[in-house]
Amino acid sequence: YKRLHSKLLIVSEIQSGLLEVVSPSAHFYPDFSRLRESFGDPKERVRWRTKQNLDYCFLMMYAQSKGTYYVQLEDDIVARPNFFSTMKNFALQQPSEEWMILEFSQLGFIGKMFKSLDLSLIVEFMLMFYKDKPIDWLLDHIMWVKVCNPEKDAKHCDRQKANLRIRFKPSLFQHVGTHSSLAGKIQKLKDKDFGKQTLHKGHANPLAEVTTSLKTYQHFTLEKAYGGEDFFWAFTPVAGDFIRIRFFTPVRIERYFFRSGNIEHPGDKLFNTSVEVLPFDIFLSLKSDEAPPLSSFIDSFVSGKFQNGIAEGEVDPSFGPLEAMRLSVITDSPVWVILSEIFIKKAE
Repeated sequence: YKRLHSKLLIVSEIQSGLLEVVSPSAHFYPDFSRLRESFGDPKERVRWRTKQNLDYCFLMMYAQSKGTYYVQLEDDIVARPNFFSTMKNFALQQPSEEWMILEFSQLGFIGKMFKSLDLSLIVEFMLMFYKDKPIDWLLDHIMWVKVCNPEKDAKHCDRQKANLRIRFKPSLFQHVGTHSSLAGKIQKLKDKDFGKQTLHKGHANPLAEVTTSLKTYQHFTLEKAYGGEDFFWAFTPVAGDFIRIRFFTPVRIERYFFRSGNIEHPGDKLFNTSVEVLPFDIFLSLKSDEAPPLSSFIDSFVSGKFQNGIAEGEVDPSFGPLEAMRLSVITDSPVWVILSEIFIKKAE
């Protein structure tokens, strides 16, 4: 166990209940001296990984009723800015609830997110085999049991498991510790994705339906860009093309920021493009007149334009809650377009 300095016990986070320090009873663990060696690991390593599995089980059982999601972290990592909102938004933006693990780091068990509803299944499986294999192997076995057909080949199995295990890039966490809780073990694990130059920047934007007239290139969809998962990449825009963001519920917007192009493709920018807003009360009047409510935005509600590939600005508070926002291409573009950052900040 790692000891907490006594001064930590008086911090407001603990007093308010935000941070909880828990420890299982010694009776929760088996007699580690009776464990058998496996996979060529010495007894001390088998004991270490077995206890680690049980520690995970205890934490999952304790935390199951405390939230919608469970994320496994460690105390010797660093995180990217806004990691919490990025993770939450990525989970909420998943098109299906069939996923089992969202991975925000490729290292071991760090940055793995589960739905709290799935924790019972995971714990039950781990408690059956906690002596036999480390946690990352057991997780792979759980997914194999759930979706792999023994009559199909390994490639089919991998495709099925990919629906349960979804990777977020770039990694949000980097391991910085070197001394393991296993005596004598020095680990220099580094997540290569953490240090890569990011080609997009994600934000926790208001929930919305996003549509575009642009033809998407490969898997670089507008939905992924809005959700902070990737950048949006499309073929050459022409006059009249648009990107539309229609909020699920009307929302007051304080400011916005759109960045086009990225480090690898700096020229793929939006040029003569306007940022338009549709106030909810105007939307209602259009709807009552039986006019197509989102077919056009009133010219007086142009809020800004792209300059040097960036559009940013504040939304006039007098507009009130917005039904939608739109980027409208005014003239034909000579190049493809990348939208690498979308940030829509709600008013406080």
